[in-house]
Amino acid sequence: MKERQMMHRIGLDQWIVASRAACCAAAMLVVSVAFAAKPGTLGDDSVLPELSTRFAVGNETSEIPDFQKHISPLMGRLGCNGRSCHGSFQGRGGFMLSLFGYDFEADHKAMLEADSGRIDTTDVDESLVLAKPIDEDMHEGGKRFDKDGWEYRVLRTWIAAGANYDAKQRKKLERLEVGPAEILFDQDKQTTSLRAVAHWEDGTREEVTGLCRFHTNDDAIATIDETGIVTCTGVGDTHVVVSYDNAVVPVTVMRPVSQLTGDDYPQLETRTEVDRLIAVKLQKLGIVPSEICSDAEFLRRASLDISGTLPTAADAAAFISDNSSGKRQRKVEELLSSPGYAAWWTTRFCDWTGNSDAQLNNVSPIRQAPTQHWYEWIHRRVEENMPYDEMVEGIVVAQSRAEGESYREYCEAMGAACRNGEMDGFADRPGLTYFWARRNFRQTEERAIGFAYSFLGIRIQCAQCHKHPFDQWSKQDFDEFKNLFQTVGLRQKPRDKEDLEQYEAMMTKMDSDLKGNQLRRELQKEFNKGAVIPFPEIVERPVRGNAKMVRKPGQKTRRVVEPPTAKLLGGDYVELDGMAREQLMQWLRDPSNPYFAKAIVNRVWANYFGSGIVDPVDDLNLANPPSNAPLMDYLADGFVESGYDMKWLHRTIVGSDAYQRSWQTNETNALDVRNFSHFVPRRLPAETLYDAILVATASDKQAAQLCSSRDGRAVGLASSSPRNNGRGSSYALQVFGRSIRESNCDCDRSEDPNLLQTVYLQNDEDVTNRLYDRNGWLAEQMKSLGQPMLVGDAAMAKAKQQGNAARQRQITMLKKRRQELVQTLAKVEKNSSSSEEQLKSKTARLTKQIAQVNRRIKALQTGDVQDVVAGKAAKLDSEQLTSLVQQAYLRTVARYPEPEELSSSLAYIEAGDSVASGVGDLLWALLNTKEFVLNH
Repeated sequence: MKERQMMHRIGLDQWIVASRAACCAAAMLVVSVAFAAKPGTLGDDSVLPELSTRFAVGNETSEIPDFQKHISPLMGRLGCNGRSCHGSFQGRGGFMLSLFGYDFEADHKAMLEADSGRIDTTDVDESLVLAKPIDEDMHEGGKRFDKDGWEYRVLRTWIAAGANYDAKQRKKLERLEVGPAEILFDQDKQTTSLRAVAHWEDGTREEVTGLCRFHTNDDAIATIDETGIVTCTGVGDTHVVVSYDNAVVPVTVMRPVSQLTGDDYPQLETRTEVDRLIAVKLQKLGIVPSEICSDAEFLRRASLDISGTLPTAADAAAFISDNSSGKRQRKVEELLSSPGYAAWWTTRFCDWTGNSDAQLNNVSPIRQAPTQHWYEWIHRRVEENMPYDEMVEGIVVAQSRAEGESYREYCEAMGAACRNGEMDGFADRPGLTYFWARRNFRQTEERAIGFAYSFLGIRIQCAQCHKHPFDQWSKQDFDEFKNLFQTVGLRQKPRDKEDLEQYEAMMTKMDSDLKGNQLRRELQKEFNKGAVIPFPEIVERPVRGNAKMVRKPGQKTRRVVEPPTAKLLGGDYVELDGMAREQLMQWLRDPSNPYFAKAIVNRVWANYFGSGIVDPVDDLNLANPPSNAPLMDYLADGFVESGYDMKWLHRTIVGSDAYQRSWQTNETNALDVRNFSHFVPRRLPAETLYDAILVATASDKQAAQLCSSRDGRAVGLASSSPRNNGRGSSYALQVFGRSIRESNCDCDRSEDPNLLQTVYLQNDEDVTNRLYDRNGWLAEQMKSLGQPMLVGDAAMAKAKQQGNAARQRQITMLKKRRQELVQTLAKVEKNSSSSEEQLKSKTARLTKQIAQVNRRIKALQTGDVQDVVAGKAAKLDSEQLTSLVQQAYLRTVARYPEPEELSSSLAYIEAGDSVASGVGDLLWALLNTKEFVLNH
């Protein structure tokens, strides 16, 4: 009761502050994809000791340091190739290195640039790479090491030996072994040292701790210095990250938040494997999870998360009163079979794949058809629970024409799909070709980045220019991966002779001078007349190979064209022979693929918990490992074993105690936002919130219809673009951060609170109109109880006393009523079937009603309410009033009011001028509570 009152009392301004803090905390979450480590190898005598030992003063050695293994990483550890020094795009002092030093050939060339003085093999000590870091020569970066230090000796030895590097002999790092793999602290300022051993392809093993770069993902929990010493700074868990060559290794760091660890930890019942895996980590951290939430909280939470809408008041009452076992599991199955489930998850897939009006403009002669086609294609597959990999296959390998289909037959089929009022005929086609047709998806770089976002959950855009700072991807990896997307293109006009003849036959009625929008408008006109018009199509296009001159002994030099190739991320090379997308799809569904299954598992998990196991959800990288790696592996492996069954994934997550825990915390888990020890309240997504307002204010019949259909709901909208001149649902969805789908990034959807959201819920005419709609719940209840809506002078006076906001709501409602009466009057006057006497009577009655409404509007606007006649109503008994209050709570927060809430609500209604005004105010107040705006 206390917590519920708190949720009511805290204003939306405090909610905004709290939400911002939660968002900031979520943005700091990090987590792990660890390199496998063989026990015992770190202490093996066959491991070469560090350079700091081998090149220490007094330790003479004939060893020549290697540029790739030693010189480049040393410069990285010293910060020379960092983004604020020579690794920046413009370099420093005319000297530019690749960011983080992963372009060895370019860096070597830059260091040996003629007349630069950076490397002088004839007078080694005059080399600037030695003189500047010891501060003998003016150095903006200051002193980096001592002249008698091992760093100086390593660099000097390499220069004296000729400063060599052979780009053709690049070494391959098999793995970087870091120990300890997990650090468990028990007190503040406690320290431990990391040790890193590089395992090279030739069998060499070398300790490289002093050549690694280190950083922490949360310095409030642990810090790490340049030598690899980790220091505990607070309680909780995070990762420190070790980087060397192309390896990035995260190390878990934990410090318990309480004394409840080991044998002192309370016994927990773990019903599912999800709960067991979460409990293992919670026990290490001394975090005790919250209790299971109430039935009312579960119903509202699951309904919003699974089907994107509130339960009706009747459903809430029935579920709360149901005492049978297994009712939660049955409710989950019911929700997974509901129209709302298919609609909401179609909306999410449209977000992730990029269904955008703006980016699909002009890719079809029929405007707005592509967006709707895209939605319907995905909706059909979500509704039928098609395996996820099969749905993705329909996108990745999509072809416009079915096998054996002529160009004209293809255009006829597309036209038929557009003539259907629901445009769901396109869903019959096997491929979602629009994915490849978007305007922001024409360049191979754009496709590589968008594809990685959508189906791999990784951000690879950094590698366009340089090595990814926190992952293994280099610019070469990006360039080889993007080549996969060269073979697919959008063609407006066919090139095959027979197809071209069919195209030209369709265009015979078109003026040959028409181009662009003028041509599209004429095609639309012909289409509306029933003509078959040409549609663009996705085609495979040939890719030229690389030509080079080859000369064999005893033969003339000849030109040879090598077949073009591309490379899967971290995978094999493939030939671009027209089957590249098929090979790409084969790689995606390969069980060994480290991203495909985990990416969708992580996104679905985030839908239910507000943050992913990896967060941000589309940033799976080595330095951002899972908060619970065994949990991620279990879900991803199970998802693949289930045959990529999406409903298996939903059931597994929602059926866990972790999902069903209360949002109310205890002393140990109050600050936990990444280990799923309690439910973290979060603001409803834009579509879900708007639909919740519709269901809360609609009549009982309307609410039931909304919950049993996608029609009339925001989750059923295909378009992501604002319409209706920026008002109505479009305005609300924009205010609450619906995905703009400019890219395939999850950042296109905003969950940040802002002042406009508060203003919308409190004062927007859209909310007011729905509250006081003559066909809404409030009007329905007042009519059934013989109570007038807000039309009497007492109600007018009340509106006046309540201030401008309440008065404006009343004026808006009255203006809407006046518009309805005027429209009715116009229809009556046009109706010739009525007798003259009937027409006169109806006209007089409607004219009188319009005049009365005008007087009421004027009274509110001028403050003069004396001319308005008060409405009369029968006195309601306490049982009827109690029922009204209970219904208001059930339809907004899906629970019954607590005794104190009930008594205060009844007192407010009874003290008011009318029942309608009191209940209307109560419903408005509930819509503006945190309990309504947040899913808890």
